[in-house]
Amino acid sequence: MKKVFQLTDPKKHPDRVLEAVKHDIRKYVKREKRKDLADPETTYWDFDCKIGVAAEEADVIVYEELLKALDTLQATDATQVYIEIMAKVVAKPPRPIKEEAVDGNSTEEKPAEEGVNSEQAD
Repeated sequence: MKKVFQLTDPKKHPDRVLEAVKHDIRKYVKREKRKDLADPETTYWDFDCKIGVAAEEADVIVYEELLKALDTLQATDATQVYIEIMAKVVAKPPRPIKEEAVDGNSTEEKPAEEGVNSEQAD
């Protein structure tokens, strides 16, 4: 999604306009996350985001900080804001492997080793 949102509307309160922009952003992200992944066990959706007054001035930002940056831009009395959100597929980090201790009461986490097969062929 590449879009320029107007932050002013003569018929609406500025806070309602900002909330409408945030709603559009959340709706787009939710729609993208519903799309099927090739391998949902090892991948997830992530988003590359840019925000600024114009496309040429847009700064790269992580999705979690996008709405805060939008609030900051509105506080500077900007009349419009450029937002770019591009979905991408990212590999999940490997999960740690839990092993039982000798006494069987506690568990110890060890990171998964790549390329090591747990079943050895004789």
